[in-house]
Amino acid sequence: MLTKKQHELLTFIHGHLQRHGVSPSFDEMKDALALKSKSGIHRLITGLEERGFIKRLPHRARAVEVMRLPDDLGSKGEEPAPLSGINPGFAPKVIQGNFTGSLPGAQAANDSEAMQLPLYGRIAAGTPIEALRDYSNHVDVPSAMIGSGEHYALEVDGDSMVDAGILDGDTVLIERGDTAENGSIVVALIDNEEATLKRLRRKGGAIALEPANQAYETRLFPPERVTIQGRLVGLLRRY
Repeated sequence: MLTKKQHELLTFIHGHLQRHGVSPSFDEMKDALALKSKSGIHRLITGLEERGFIKRLPHRARAVEVMRLPDDLGSKGEEPAPLSGINPGFAPKVIQGNFTGSLPGAQAANDSEAMQLPLYGRIAAGTPIEALRDYSNHVDVPSAMIGSGEHYALEVDGDSMVDAGILDGDTVLIERGDTAENGSIVVALIDNEEATLKRLRRKGGAIALEPANQAYETRLFPPERVTIQGRLVGLLRRY
């Protein structure tokens, strides 16, 4: 028999694993359950582990595997409904495979269900997107992954967004635009020279660029120093 909070945490962990393929961070668990400190999460995790519902994986930071689910959550193959009040954030649309192309610009590929997007290169601090433009490389993307508008692809350089399920070497799909909703993951250009992929937060009169990795700090800027160059709409991963 699980307590209400244990049940909520197990539901959240299971849903996060289904959507992102990685365990949520302790901060994400704390926020999801509206707890004031991570010590409560540690107690709930220990309780779930002792009851055989989850297993902490050794030698891997905060890695958790769901071993079984309560009867009311169904089988492990079913994704539970999100908890009330929980904002699941970005859920990457991940496609496995090796994607290549050869035609300039974003256009229809041979498969009518696919589109070719220009792959500009690796997004790294100190490199503006304009300098990355290279129409010689492309990726084939299922048309269902992108909507209307202009899109491009970038390779991710670094681990600053791993807790959002975005890993070093992934290819992110970006919808070009100069605006984005609060909480969106965006390509932001700082001082017209440094491009970065971060979560956008507006705090008072400042712009916060928030990483998804506790090893990195959130950076605050006045609005005039930050230009939005697009928002994240999908992700490709090669295995």
